[in-house]
Amino acid sequence: MARPITLFTGQWADLPLETLAQKVSSWGYDGLELACWGDHFSPSQALEDDNYAAGRRELLKKYNLNVWAIGNHLTGQLVLDPNDHRSDAWVPAELAGDPEGKRQWAIEEMKKTARAARKLGVDVVTGFTGSSIWHWIYPFPPVSEEDIKKGYDHFAEVWGPILDVFKEEGVKFALEVHPTEIAFDLYSAERALEAVGHHPSFGFNFDPSHLLWQGVDPVQFIYAFPDRIFHVHAKDVQVTLDGRTGILSSHLPFGDPRRGWDFRSVGRGDVDFDKIIRALNQIGYQGPLSVEWEDNTMDREHGAAEACKYLRDIEYPPAPTGSFEDAFKK
Repeated sequence: MARPITLFTGQWADLPLETLAQKVSSWGYDGLELACWGDHFSPSQALEDDNYAAGRRELLKKYNLNVWAIGNHLTGQLVLDPNDHRSDAWVPAELAGDPEGKRQWAIEEMKKTARAARKLGVDVVTGFTGSSIWHWIYPFPPVSEEDIKKGYDHFAEVWGPILDVFKEEGVKFALEVHPTEIAFDLYSAERALEAVGHHPSFGFNFDPSHLLWQGVDPVQFIYAFPDRIFHVHAKDVQVTLDGRTGILSSHLPFGDPRRGWDFRSVGRGDVDFDKIIRALNQIGYQGPLSVEWEDNTMDREHGAAEACKYLRDIEYPPAPTGSFEDAFKK
């Protein structure tokens, strides 16, 4: 059976959920990965109103859509982030400018998210963790190994109780391995897993785009964590190093042609999705392929529709037990 193809709604939160659902259904998607912002999904409402989660499902069903995961990236980021002015808009107004107030709010909200996911009937929450040590990615002034260890220990101390709630609810947290997170490449992902003692509720939302521009082979990441790929984002990227551009992107915004890399609509970048499909088949992943659509050089509705068709054309189920050579046996 082919995997469902969904659209992550985070980049579409300016649209009411019903408006987006109608569009997505017409583009051929199987469902949505609901973002916990805009009006798409509210963990608090799900816990306060017994009819809310069922209402979200009914709305999607109206357009022949399903939901397998929700994403709470913005709130998760605040758990370990320095929480400066950039995230003031993500929190209740009274917490703007209050870094620790934001953090404590986010910790409780992530626990609520696990409980809300269970009420919605999904068993995966995608998101971010933030990181207290990301700003030390280049270690100058010098950073000691003990400094880095304290960062991972702090991650375990703060996220451990959150993950315990996820475990109680039978829900998994899938960290999108990503710059600014406690895990941003293969080896930092190994270290994050070790820090939380390989907690059964902690794993990864596999996104090939962020790995590829760093020079990490996305397929190697899949093989490194076959039992920890809880969810998959289909997102593409193109590396455009030409002797003038740099991999750190020169403080230039997405869409600027002077960047050393930029996101592309699925199928129009450097990600080899055929290899990824084969690797996912080999590890037995049967969850959604969720399009996270980001491309500042293309109309998003055109891109999202095209991305669904592209994935539908290249997606295929794994081979049944046996081999094509079995046909030659007596």
